[in-house]
Amino acid sequence: MGKIIAIANQKGGVGKTTTAVNLAAALGILEKQVLLIDADPQANATSGLGVEVTNVKAGTYQLLDHSVETQEAILKTNSPNVDLIPSHIDLVASEIELVDKKEREYMLKKKLEQIQNHYDYILIDCAPSLGLITLNALVAAHAVIIPIQCEYFALEGLGKLLNTIKSVQKIHNRTLDIEGLLLTMYDTRLRLSNQVVEEVKKHFGKMVFKTIIQRNIRLSEAPSFGEDIITYDASSRGAKSYLSLGNEIIKRNKLK
Repeated sequence: MGKIIAIANQKGGVGKTTTAVNLAAALGILEKQVLLIDADPQANATSGLGVEVTNVKAGTYQLLDHSVETQEAILKTNSPNVDLIPSHIDLVASEIELVDKKEREYMLKKKLEQIQNHYDYILIDCAPSLGLITLNALVAAHAVIIPIQCEYFALEGLGKLLNTIKSVQKIHNRTLDIEGLLLTMYDTRLRLSNQVVEEVKKHFGKMVFKTIIQRNIRLSEAPSFGEDIITYDASSRGAKSYLSLGNEIIKRNKLK
């Protein structure tokens, strides 16, 4: 049975989509079958894997309103062993449309049950919010990766996210676990980056991934070419970092 991991932080600009796309690619290169679900109306994970957003006919929006079967929403990508359920700006409407539905928090969970056994890992790229779409992702997931940027205000809002996770664990998903906290946008030249790393490790200990994602211009360039970092530049620091993270996750899950 595939492990479902949501990549979430209601704070924007922390590297959620960068992590979702490139972790999916890294796990694929490491010979795991991966499904990436774009659960953000901005659809950056979709375009980041080379899919033209305007051409999306079935994706996360249709999945949440149960108008398509899960298999109908899955697209092949150019990244080895990586499939995609794309997003579109229409997904914004789900926040309103789900409100009146019964079991609205379980819409995504029910749909993923159809295909869960087809993949080793299912990654969900969440929007920078704690709305109903993100709640659906947390209810469907087995675990959460929380990206934290190595910058001022890094821990801002983290308490709110952890409280949301605790609430989901208590009410909807008792088995939801925190896969790990991922430090991103690390700059070795800045004292502040080192201070943030020390502070996060002091507070959260073993919950923090050993892999730290450093600032890397190639990581920023890759999405404009519709490619993951490994396809775009396999020798780059960013590619090596995400391959390291992929290996760390595989190793962690073998030990569980």
